[in-house]
Amino acid sequence: MYPKNELAQLVVSACHQYGLTNVVISPGSRNAPLTVGFVNHPEIKTYSIVDERSAGFVALGMAQQTQKPVAVVCSSGSALLNYYPAIAEAFYSNIPLVIISADRPKKMIDIGDGQTIRQENVYENHCLFSANLESQEDPIAKNAGLVLQALQTATEKKGPVHINVPFDEPLYETVDQLTDFSLGQFKESFSADFSAAKKPILYKELSAIWNSATKKMILIGVQFPDKALQKIINHFAEDPSVIILTETTSNVHNSRHISAIDKLIFPLNEDQFKAFAPEVLLTFGGMVVSKKIKQLLRACKPIHHWHVDMFKEMDTFFCLSEYLQEKPVTFLNELSKLTRSGTSEYQSIWLAQKKLRSEKHQSYLAKIPYSDLKVFEKVLASIPNNVQLQVGNSSIIRYAQLFDMNPTHTVFCNRGTSGIDGSTSTAIGAAMQVDKPTVFISGDLSFFYDSNALWNSQIPTDFRLVIINNAGGGIFRFLPGPKTTNAMDYFETPHQLTAEPLCAMHGLGYHSVSNLEGLTSVLTSFYKASSKPQVLEIFTDKLVNETVLKEYFTFLK
Repeated sequence: MYPKNELAQLVVSACHQYGLTNVVISPGSRNAPLTVGFVNHPEIKTYSIVDERSAGFVALGMAQQTQKPVAVVCSSGSALLNYYPAIAEAFYSNIPLVIISADRPKKMIDIGDGQTIRQENVYENHCLFSANLESQEDPIAKNAGLVLQALQTATEKKGPVHINVPFDEPLYETVDQLTDFSLGQFKESFSADFSAAKKPILYKELSAIWNSATKKMILIGVQFPDKALQKIINHFAEDPSVIILTETTSNVHNSRHISAIDKLIFPLNEDQFKAFAPEVLLTFGGMVVSKKIKQLLRACKPIHHWHVDMFKEMDTFFCLSEYLQEKPVTFLNELSKLTRSGTSEYQSIWLAQKKLRSEKHQSYLAKIPYSDLKVFEKVLASIPNNVQLQVGNSSIIRYAQLFDMNPTHTVFCNRGTSGIDGSTSTAIGAAMQVDKPTVFISGDLSFFYDSNALWNSQIPTDFRLVIINNAGGGIFRFLPGPKTTNAMDYFETPHQLTAEPLCAMHGLGYHSVSNLEGLTSVLTSFYKASSKPQVLEIFTDKLVNETVLKEYFTFLK
């Protein structure tokens, strides 16, 4: 059974030809032709997610893991507006997301008809391409060209695209066979050039600068795990004139890396800042979490800043001298052929500082009371090897940044826009696409904000959700501004909510603890195989958390 509507058949056939195998559908009537088409296609797997905001992030998590386009399909009207947070995240995180929205014909817009809004180009500011299809009475070639351009853009440029499909009634007519639209015949219907020449990289000149510098820094942001990248980074780590800074989400590991950036640089004074600042800064990967390293590099600007990225020119530190449009692993391999190790104490000095900070870190953790910081120590240490670790935003990712990650874990976080709005949905979508367990650590506000993420019957049974519930937005106690106002409750949003009723409603296993002994006990069995996903809610005291964290940074000095 397939939709009779030709436009729906075209879109379904095109998605199949471009290798889309996962489609997340939210219920509606106007999108019925698309729903029928995708659900009945033998080589496309479909998922029903009612809440469009959650659906967008579920698809984002799936595409995050597969590194291939995933489509979301919705009805007309306000439904598609709920995708926007996920679209913005996909835009800034280079994740291929295909938004397919059903629409009314143009003649029905702005005349007072129900469930209609101005859908064309609605995501314009955060979308790589918008394909506004015409009604099915128009020639198929133009629509085919638009669909082709949208899918090719998402695939090649790694980001969100929008296909808006107007359907007139009837919506539920079906036929027995899907028309096989061969998109090759429509290539002349669009003009996108995906083979445009990149600016040549002058490796000889760059290597001369690199070889002459005694202080070189490589800063790696969000990065998908890559064995070839790990290998070449290990090569550069052998150079005593190079220090390599990584984050929780960088997914590269080496004992010579500085992987807890804030722990190292928070205690530095102005003179030490200058000593730490490099002559040459090489950056790649996605968004950087550490605010301290941004402050340092903006205040003590390197002479040369090279940023390597296939898609975006990022001048994060306001001193970009070279944008190198290339894959980081390719660039580093080519650069390594022309560079040599320098004579310098730059790396040894700062690795010694790293060792000192780590010793103080362990000493402090050994004496602190039950608190968020203590909870992170215990939870991170308890997670089994070879799992996917998804980390929530706000204070959660910042606490995680203070610890060295288990190198067998792959770590992800929505850092494109750094929002809390779809973290749980993203983690669940990612869990649905990997063949290993997923552990997601979330704050309480983020969890409750995205609680419809649990409205999903396909959450894997080995999914583990850890909620650290400190009864509000704990990060606002550490920011200097909020406490100087008389509106703290509006920043911190205190509450007495618990996840237990939600877990009961959605059929998830639930555990709760409020002290160190209980936490230690639960963690011994929390990750064991079970017949349903499990949730652990850890209650902490925000006043204790505030004191412990502030004293932590003082202790490091």
